Amino acid sequence: MTLPADAMVQADCWSDLSRYREMPEIDYDRMHRYRIGRIRAELKRHDAAMCVLVSPISLRYAADYRSYALFQSHIPTTYLFVPQEGPVVIHGLYGPTPKVGDVRTNRALSYFDGGPVLGDSAPLLADDVVNFLSEIGTDNRRVAVEYVNPSLTQALMQRGLEVIDGVLISEQARVIKSPDEVACIKWAVEVAELGIAKVKEALQPGVSELQLWGLLNYTNLANNGDWHDGRMLASGPRINPWLQEASPRRIEAGDLVGFDTDMIGPFGYFADISRTLHCGPAKPTKRQREVYQLAAAEIEHNLGLVKPGVTFAEFQERAYPVPEEYRENAYACIAHAVGMCDEYPRINPGFRGANPYDGVIEAGMVLCIESYMGAKGETGVGVKLEQQVLVTDDGYEMLSSYPLEEALME
Repeated sequence: MTLPADAMVQADCWSDLSRYREMPEIDYDRMHRYRIGRIRAELKRHDAAMCVLVSPISLRYAADYRSYALFQSHIPTTYLFVPQEGPVVIHGLYGPTPKVGDVRTNRALSYFDGGPVLGDSAPLLADDVVNFLSEIGTDNRRVAVEYVNPSLTQALMQRGLEVIDGVLISEQARVIKSPDEVACIKWAVEVAELGIAKVKEALQPGVSELQLWGLLNYTNLANNGDWHDGRMLASGPRINPWLQEASPRRIEAGDLVGFDTDMIGPFGYFADISRTLHCGPAKPTKRQREVYQLAAAEIEHNLGLVKPGVTFAEFQERAYPVPEEYRENAYACIAHAVGMCDEYPRINPGFRGANPYDGVIEAGMVLCIESYMGAKGETGVGVKLEQQVLVTDDGYEMLSSYPLEEALME
């Protein structure tokens, strides 16, 4: 007997994946050394003495700092000083002390903390940066600053410092994953796919989109994951166009149900998998199967392009030829990288113009291959699929393994 979604939580004997599957062995110190080494290498490449990191993703990557991440994303209170050489310093610590050399007080970065006199904090923080440069014994006056108020940039420049975008450092550092990071990502994917399996198990007429989404979220939290970047789940008449978040709508027999995990999971790493399911007992229509198989064909074709040395422009040019009727509603990109979140690079479909930048696929990247097929104005028929892969020396290793919907592939 299939339990309803709420009963699955009440009678939970399934959510802790580590109870029946061995967790990976992660050398946390080695992973930290790798990650901080990547940041320092980027600072050296950009000839910057230090960076000020504010993003919760960057705090986790550079110092394994996890506290109040969503709060930090819109009310920044904690930040890091990461030098090219020298100790990492955290300002405004909440909770356990992360992997840093020193803990210091912070200056107001948000209106919540600074109010109408927020600008008064900028000169103080700028002085902190100048003093830190003296502490580490450098005469390099180039600093990278990530996601801050213009008042801080102005204050730093008034002190004779050259300011560059901190994301040039933090984002590029994360592009190539270490073996420990890959192990973290694989575990996050396994947790996500446990949640997907429970969504599939609970899918029956009468269950709501929100109840199904709740199972994905619950599974992530039960395995010490963090959050989902959205609640991307839609069914029936809401599945086309895509990018509609979960609603109280109750699912009916015959509906297609699509979702995208967008999950920052255990260890802070991302599982980004999309599936479209069919709700019985009604049988899939011929049209539902046709559109589903188009999406599956796009994924399969574009997976075949994944290998080191392929440029983003080449990938875009050789990508699956999406039929004209599906182009207007097609997904925003055909491929993108992930690590601790959606990351550089992103490759857009060619029919929307040249990619805004070029680059090269490299071994050690983790990519997601995307497809959404839904003809404009066609109610109730739309299919979202996405696979996550590790780029290897000679191709790719599939990380996502949850099967495609058998009833729609027939």
